[in-house]
This record gives sequence, structure tokens and C-alpha cells, in this order.
Amino acid sequence: MRKALKYIVIALVVLFSSCNKSNLYHPDRELKSKEWYEPSPYGMVYIKRGSFALGVTGDEVNQVKSSSKRVSNEAFWMDDTEITNNEYRQFVYWVRDSIARKLLGETYTDFVITEGADGVPLKNPVINWEDKIEWDDPDFQMAMDELYIPEEERFLFKKEIDTRKLIYEYYWVDYKQAAKRSNSFDFESNKYNGSIINQDGETVPIENRSSFLMHESVPVYPDTLCWIRDFAYTYNEPFTLKYFSHSAFDDYPVVGVNWNQANAFCNWRTKLKVLTSSRFKETPAHDYRLPTESEWEIAARGGLQNSLYPWGSYYTRSDEGCFVANFKPRRGNYVADSPTTTAAMAVGEFDPNPYGLYDMAGNVAEWTSTAFYEAGYDIINDLNPDLQYNAKPDDPPVMKRKVIRGGSWKDISYFLRTSTRSYEYQDTTKSYIGFRCVRTSFKNDLQGR
Repeated sequence: MRKALKYIVIALVVLFSSCNKSNLYHPDRELKSKEWYEPSPYGMVYIKRGSFALGVTGDEVNQVKSSSKRVSNEAFWMDDTEITNNEYRQFVYWVRDSIARKLLGETYTDFVITEGADGVPLKNPVINWEDKIEWDDPDFQMAMDELYIPEEERFLFKKEIDTRKLIYEYYWVDYKQAAKRSNSFDFESNKYNGSIINQDGETVPIENRSSFLMHESVPVYPDTLCWIRDFAYTYNEPFTLKYFSHSAFDDYPVVGVNWNQANAFCNWRTKLKVLTSSRFKETPAHDYRLPTESEWEIAARGGLQNSLYPWGSYYTRSDEGCFVANFKPRRGNYVADSPTTTAAMAVGEFDPNPYGLYDMAGNVAEWTSTAFYEAGYDIINDLNPDLQYNAKPDDPPVMKRKVIRGGSWKDISYFLRTSTRSYEYQDTTKSYIGFRCVRTSFKNDLQGR
């Protein structure tokens, strides 16, 4: 009996000691983690977690024939406006300067760092961002010659940067394919079994963990010709020549950017530490990315479950009779007694929705990360729902459809509704589609904000 009691006491001691966190392994028991704090990112709005009916409900007209589904989303941050020309231009300039410094580094060693702080040579040289590029220096121009437009293509012999060569390269991990293949690892051969579909659409055998690392090369300069191509028999040359490049349009939403370019911008914004714009200064806890369709809709509703529009009304006019968004009013009279325009306008011109988000309806439609599928609501999960497919170059067009939301300056009011979904092909550019970024939040709503 005493022996049994002794074992019981020992078992209780072990049980309670195992619940004491101080007994967990740590390389330095005196070192304790500080309480983590997530600062509010500049220019972003906190969207608390919530549940809502995704899609068309009640007596709304359902042109896409999509069902409705009750879903729940975790908290996230969202840009309070669409990404502007000025913000996207910083991305383009960064890509331009990084390529220029690499080229200059082949002639002038000051533009690359080849040794670490301890004097040990680096395996891969690092760009030195401290030295200034003298763009008008003939010697510098000669060293960067391949970055300029070839002589036979120049207008009036003007030497300009070839925007076709502004390519942003980055890597991302395909966690979905990795999850599917995680049980296929053979410990005897130290290899994975099976195959994987790479970014070129080819089925290749899995060699190791690096097989799930995808490489992207994305031309970043917006398609300025979309203003002319999108609309026949119109005079949109002024927008083509000046909309992205002129400072008068700094605060206008960037357009002519396809889905791949929007994703590249998110990747760049995540990795960048310091920019001239304070909106991008903080180091994020989570990656920046495009919003899922459900995240976009819960943000657009602004906490109003049954609102037809982001501003919470069933009408597109205020009590004073003024339109409350930039869209195609009536039968297309853009100018008579209307603050709407014949193109995109500066962000934040109209009142925000209850969450503080501007232009969630009208101005420009917005890319989401979600693949468009008519019956998508029937198959998605009800927790953080999303349907993603990274279409390959040889995939049929139907596989390249991505959900766009919010409607634009050229759309009628139906497309401005919080529940209306439409799509565009991921490799196309339009003069009426832009984007904004989101970032998953660590904040705990139960503990307050």
C-alpha cells in the first residue's frame, strides 16, 4: 500500500511539474520573451474577425447565379484606399534602380558589397544602396547601356529607360502542393515520391523541399496603352501619356496592372524595410497580399450585414441628391449635376464606409486573390474561405479568371453592390482595375485593441 502511494505521489509531482512553463527547455532560462505588440500599420484599417453571408441575399438580382454562404473570417488589416500611382511608382523605381546598380557594379565596385562586416567574402554580392546614381553621367549611361531603349527604337533619338526590362524577380513557397505531398517523403531514400506542377505547367518529379519553391519574373511597368485599347472610338491619348507618370495623378489609383503585377507589388512591399512613403516603413508580422473575396466583402460591408452598398444605403445618392461614388450614373451622363468623372479620380474623394475604407465601390474595381468559379461558394470552407489556383501559361482562359470586386467608374450601379462579383483574366490589364493590399492580423479581439 505504501509502495503504491509512493508511486502516486511521484506521478502527481511529475504531472504538475510538466504544467510549469519554467521547466520547458530553453537555451537560456533567464531569457524571457517580451510581450509582443502589433502596431497599427500606417494607411491601413483594422477589420475585426466576423461572420456574414457571403454573396447575394434577399431580393437582390443574381446575374452570376452564385449561391450565398455563411462564412467567418479572422481579423486582418486592409489599405484604406487603393494603391495609388505614387505608391506603385516607388515599386517601379526600386526595380529600375536595383537593375541599374547591378549593371554599374560590373564596372564600379562601389555599387555592390562583396564582403561582410567581418571581412569574409560574400557568396552572392549585395547591392549597395548608399551611393547615388548619376543618371546624366555619360560613363554611367554607358555602363547601364542595356537598360536603355535600343537606338533603332528611339523616338527623336531620345535616350530613355526601356520599361520592358524592368522585371521583378521573387520566390514563393507553394504550401498547398507541399501539404499534399507531405506524406510522400521516403526516409530510406531521403527523397519525396511523386511529382509536382511547376510554374511553367510542367509535371516534374519532386527532388527535395526546394521543389516547392516557385520562381516568378514579372514585368512591373503598368500597361499605359490600356486606356486606348479598352475603349474603341475614343480619345484617351492624354491618359495614356500622363496618367501614370505625371505628378498631377499621384493620388489616383494605379491601373493597367494585371493580377501577377499586383502580387509582385505585395511581395516587394513585404520585403522592403524603408521607403520614402511612411505608409511602407514598418516591418510586417505577416506578408502583404491581395485580399480573398470574402475578406474584401466583409470589409466592404463595414459591419452592416444587410447593406446593399458599402455606405449602408439602398441608394446611390445622398440625402441632398448627390452621387456618393464614382461610377456610370443613369444612362451615362457623367458630367451633368454629378461629381462622377469620365475616368478614375483621386482616392478618398467620397466618404468612407463605417470601417473607414474609401472607394470600396466605384472609382476602380479591385483584384482579389480568389479564382473565379461560378459554383465556388458551394465548395469553399466556411472558415477563412478562399479558392486559389495559380494558372499556368498554357492553361485555358477559363482557368485564369480571378474575382474582381467593387465596380469602377465605367460600371453601372449594379456592380457597386457589396455582393456583386465579376471576374477578369489574370494576365490582362484594364484601365478600370486596380488593387489594395491586406495583411493578416495577430490582434486578439477578445482582449480588446
